[in-house]
Amino acid sequence: MAKVTLIKGDGIGPEISEAVVKIIEKSGAKIEWDIQTAGLDVIEKEGVPLPKRVIDSIKVNKVALKAPITTPIGKGFRSVNVQLRKELDLYANLRPCKNIPTIETKFDNVDIVVVRENTEDLYAGVEEKIDENTAHSIKIITRDASTRIAKYAFDYAIKYNRKEVCVVTKANICKLSDGLFLECAREISKEYPQIKFREILVDNCCMQLVQNPSQFDVLLLPNLYGDIVSDLTAGLIGGLGVAKSANIGKDCAVFEAVHGSAPDIKGQNKANPMALLLSGVEMLKHLGQTIPAQKIENALYKTLNNGIKTADIGGNASCTEFTEAIINNIV
Repeated sequence: MAKVTLIKGDGIGPEISEAVVKIIEKSGAKIEWDIQTAGLDVIEKEGVPLPKRVIDSIKVNKVALKAPITTPIGKGFRSVNVQLRKELDLYANLRPCKNIPTIETKFDNVDIVVVRENTEDLYAGVEEKIDENTAHSIKIITRDASTRIAKYAFDYAIKYNRKEVCVVTKANICKLSDGLFLECAREISKEYPQIKFREILVDNCCMQLVQNPSQFDVLLLPNLYGDIVSDLTAGLIGGLGVAKSANIGKDCAVFEAVHGSAPDIKGQNKANPMALLLSGVEMLKHLGQTIPAQKIENALYKTLNNGIKTADIGGNASCTEFTEAIINNIV
């Protein structure tokens, strides 16, 4: 039995969390849930969107499944996601993007894994207001973090029989910061002669992704580019509503849906739980519970093949109907 922290989030978070818990429990997975609240809904009560009790829970349980949490734009609290990654040193953001049955996309041969450095770059949050017309934001790239994420990408490639790691930077312009990230990737690549190594500039990478995505295997990126490119690759397979994600550290792992909290459809039974469900599948694999994970994947694909989908992916099923169909297909 594995004890897992469940962060229900806000907006549609509690709805899709409930759906995913029902499906995981039906699969026979041996999970004990430690339910935690965070986000906008707890600020009034506790003064912060991410109470210390949530961090403490993850540190004890080592694994968490997290629904979306709202991040105010331009003001308010710092991103809960960024805070989690810093507090728990979740240095690797993993975003596998592969075509899903029946979801129509521009390309049918996408199988890309984005490995994003998760702790520094502009997301370090080192900013200052120079005067009322000028602000500075400092891009932080270190050798230790760059080497660590490069090693993670190559180790992942070995473990999952991938053929190539392609490092993505803007080192022609950011010669010192991106240059350091690139230098570290080059050095680590020498330790993995069996894995092909390639370099590409981020602007060219984006163009190539929307022209011929099948040329890419594992993409290795600093934090900001990784954030942008991982959403682009999610778009190649149907959008953020079907994209899974994991944040991996030495001691803890947090699996999450990468889409927003969608407050405009909160409480309307319209939300698609698939991204959080697929992240939950990755969580089960991480915990060594591969049989329940495979049961859920099979049931999900059968449900999609039967034409039962939520509105965002071309169907008319409610969140409840979609969830019940998946549960009924678990064997």
